[in-house]
Amino acid sequence: MLHAMIMAGGSGTRFWPASRADLPKQLLTLSGTRSMIQETAHRIAPLVPVERIRVLTNQRLVRTIQEQLPDLSASSILGEPCKRDTAPCIGLAALLIQQEDPEATMVVMPADHVISPADVFCQAIEHAAGLVDSTPQRIITFGIRPSYAAESFGYIESGSLLESAQPGSPATYQVQQFREKPALSVAEEYLQAGNFYWNSGIFVWKVATILQALRDFEPTMYQQLEEIVADAKESDLETVLNEKFPNIEGKSIDYAVMEKHPEVLVVEAPFQWSDMGNWQSLAAMHEADEAGNVVLGKHLGVASGNSIVHSTGDHLVVTVGLDDIIVVHTEDATLIASKQQEESVRQIVERLEEKGWDQYL
Repeated sequence: MLHAMIMAGGSGTRFWPASRADLPKQLLTLSGTRSMIQETAHRIAPLVPVERIRVLTNQRLVRTIQEQLPDLSASSILGEPCKRDTAPCIGLAALLIQQEDPEATMVVMPADHVISPADVFCQAIEHAAGLVDSTPQRIITFGIRPSYAAESFGYIESGSLLESAQPGSPATYQVQQFREKPALSVAEEYLQAGNFYWNSGIFVWKVATILQALRDFEPTMYQQLEEIVADAKESDLETVLNEKFPNIEGKSIDYAVMEKHPEVLVVEAPFQWSDMGNWQSLAAMHEADEAGNVVLGKHLGVASGNSIVHSTGDHLVVTVGLDDIIVVHTEDATLIASKQQEESVRQIVERLEEKGWDQYL
């Protein structure tokens, strides 16, 4: 059977001040009427019933996620006591799924992606699940055909086309190599080459396959995770996690497994995708006014253009003679930034921590 794991532990610092430690971007409603995590669960629902959906997050977000996803059982929402990257949380979820369904197929999805249409996404997941059903040692990742030379994404270099794919199914390739986030000049070369994809972080595999890969490539991590699950049979899982999870060395699943596994395929995503990484990516999903402004809230602009304005409630933001800026108003903090310097927004959280202004984190 197909099981789903939603990774929801990110902090979303580039969406400050709307995104905070207790309400990061994956729990915000940035597009449509649902929060990003609600959209993620809703998107996979036609393929995976709620009893086979798990959410891995950090402990401080568990209660809020339970409120946002009330159909999931409390045991399906697991909070980590500390951040250890994606490999340990994926391994933990796989071990828990294996207890229920040793033959399970598993889809892993970040909670903070915007994907449409949902039915095309589900068809692509079914295609990937079919690939691992036919050859269980395969690991499937989804690649996004790049639309520009992005420096903020990892890349997948595709190799030979998989000829055995069903007619009409998405193009599927052997993975030649994973590449780290590149410099702009290198990203431009990838774009021109035509066989490089953005790494979406969406995966499909057999639970037994990913666990064997962790056992082979990260034996210490695997043993630690196995001990946690075994001890949880005699005690409360949260208690065991608090005691033992911090001892695990944090690693990404890309570094721990994907770059080493001998049978990795990349499916060219047939759906529209955005990782909603910053305010400009959110603005790209909305139409601009005649002055080029994307406004989410109340705004009055005088000789102002090409800007992003986000306001809450009835608060009015007025700009005069400003161009190419970002203004984000919340109840207790306001951001005003040049669009050209948006990557520096993540530094705000570091500076607030240095000053001890935890109430704004």
